[in-house]
Amino acid sequence: MAKNFVVGIDIGGQSSKLGVVDARGEVLAQNVIPASGSSDAKVIVKELAQAITALISQAGKTGEIRGIGVGAPNGNYYNGTIAFAPNLPWAAHGSVEFAKLLKEAVGIPVSLTNDANAAAMGEMTYGVAKGMKDFIMITLGTGVGSGIVINGQVLYGSDGFAGELGHTCAVRHNGRLCGCGKTGCLEAYCSAIGVARTAREWLEMSDEPSLLREVQNITSKDVYTAACAGDNLAVRVFEYTGKILGQSLADFVEFSAPEAIVLFGGLARAKEFLYEPTLKAMNENLLPMWRGKVRILFSQLKESDAAILGASALAWEL
Repeated sequence: MAKNFVVGIDIGGQSSKLGVVDARGEVLAQNVIPASGSSDAKVIVKELAQAITALISQAGKTGEIRGIGVGAPNGNYYNGTIAFAPNLPWAAHGSVEFAKLLKEAVGIPVSLTNDANAAAMGEMTYGVAKGMKDFIMITLGTGVGSGIVINGQVLYGSDGFAGELGHTCAVRHNGRLCGCGKTGCLEAYCSAIGVARTAREWLEMSDEPSLLREVQNITSKDVYTAACAGDNLAVRVFEYTGKILGQSLADFVEFSAPEAIVLFGGLARAKEFLYEPTLKAMNENLLPMWRGKVRILFSQLKESDAAILGASALAWEL
């Protein structure tokens, strides 16, 4: 029987998304499994294996699955492990041979990488980066992740963990404390959490009228809603965020000379406020040979399917 279908799985702290995908990038069936909270990796794998088997059966593709691709925090492509992932109780304090355990449980080959690299694979296979050989994927969500593609290959480095651009510290020396423990990281400013923090800091430093003064526990979504309503402070928060992001993107361009940079994730939905300041700052900080040449693009993958598609792209290599 021909094996023309794959399974994509996105492992998250709150839930895991899984889907059966065909070669055109159509998600034929999908499911979301809430996190059980178990600290036993074997329990997690058993639950996931049962869900995978049921989903494949639901899609009518039993015996037709080529492989399973998994995107996970701190996932290592080289050895299939998930190690020291703080949001996963079962992998927070050590290394779990996740790909091996899952393959043994379902009897299907498994490939694993971190979630940002999976997003880059998905964009290169199904999305706006299809046909590109050199680009950088930046995921703007709760944190800032990145996947670097050079000559058609995802860059993994010597240990499988290359590409932590969200934790480069050239943004602000001695700046904000990042969740990683360092200060001044890009993630501390250009993540969803960073945008909300900028808004709160600016409100505290001035008496400027703003719709955000009526909001408790401000989120990046609140800032976006206010910006859409014409709130000047909210618009400037995105301009500030875009300027910092653009400065960092210029540094990234100068080490890998990508054709484009693709922005993905919840915060990228604010593209009408982020795009111009980001592009302007990037070009202002580039050497002349790259100025005006590198495009900033936004993911075209359907948001509800993007995580599944990104992970599934790994499985076509199996």
